[in-house]
Amino acid sequence: MNPYLCDMDFPFPQRKIIHVDMDAFYASVEQLDDPSLRGKAIAVGGGHRGVVAAASYEARKFGVRSAMPSKTARERCPHLIFVKPRFARYKEISSKIRSIFHEYTDLVEPLSLDEAYLDVTENKKDIESANDIAREIRKRIFEETGLTASAGISVNKFLAKVASDINKPNGQKTIHPTKIDEFLENLPIEKFYGVGKVTANRMHTLHIFKGSDLKAKSLDELEKLFGKSGRYYYNVVRGIHNGEVKPNRIQKSVAVERTFWDDIKEDEEIDQKLKSLSLELEERLGKKEIKGKTLTLKIKYQDFTLYTRSKTQESYFENAEKFYNTAKQLWELRPFDKAIRLLGLSLSNLNTEEKKQVSVQLKIPFAEFDD
Repeated sequence: MNPYLCDMDFPFPQRKIIHVDMDAFYASVEQLDDPSLRGKAIAVGGGHRGVVAAASYEARKFGVRSAMPSKTARERCPHLIFVKPRFARYKEISSKIRSIFHEYTDLVEPLSLDEAYLDVTENKKDIESANDIAREIRKRIFEETGLTASAGISVNKFLAKVASDINKPNGQKTIHPTKIDEFLENLPIEKFYGVGKVTANRMHTLHIFKGSDLKAKSLDELEKLFGKSGRYYYNVVRGIHNGEVKPNRIQKSVAVERTFWDDIKEDEEIDQKLKSLSLELEERLGKKEIKGKTLTLKIKYQDFTLYTRSKTQESYFENAEKFYNTAKQLWELRPFDKAIRLLGLSLSNLNTEEKKQVSVQLKIPFAEFDD
């Protein structure tokens, strides 16, 4: 058994953490609402100039992935069907799913519309087994939305996140405290949450292919090789991750942006896009009663050059007119006069810090998982 998880040595109480991740969420919603799309390779987003926001499992078999340029996706899967995203619909379903979570625990930390961490060490239904809770939640989600979810269960967020990907789609995986060492030592390095493609490739050049190879490196070696990230890698391969489930995560910024089917350059067209983005930003902020003091304009040119410019003021930006007037000023400061493929506006330096609520994380001894 991992010595770091023993009651005497473990520096913080063991917890029961579930990571719930919806299966191909956006694409699955589209297939749910349009039966003609079921069983077909579809991509949400795209268009001939955009990127894939989500891909169905049928499309993933051809190597189509989220954030992939639409052109590349179509090359890999010529019969791919592109569907326009409907974020209002995704938010509607996400809200239903979160309401299910809160029937079991108030310690819910959403990561996005389609995934969240739940701390069920102590839960509202007094269910002892975290496995049973995850299984029940997944069943409820399917019955009430028609969609499937996968889950990972373990003693911390890192392990639960890794576990949720093991038996996808529509499955779950528990990493029991007594199995953590074995699991992590045999896990391919690219499967570690926080190890991206570039880092994984670098680790491969250092003959680090799985957890046991990473574990053989000392803390000093890892910090020399990977800087501050070295300590993170040293800890997680030993099953150590201190992050608590934080139900009141503080939002740092709110953004809206548009990728255009065709490059735009004409002043009148730019002006209309800035007005539209300003109105959308106002609507998004209004629903959450959020204000901010820093407005940022984002421009991506046709050659993918990215430019941002910000303005910070003492008082809060509060409405679309202020967003638009400031965005126009920032637009005039752009360094290049060439066609663009993306425009975006974001607000940061928010009043959420002033509204910050202190969340008390339960500190309870870990009860045994069932196998």
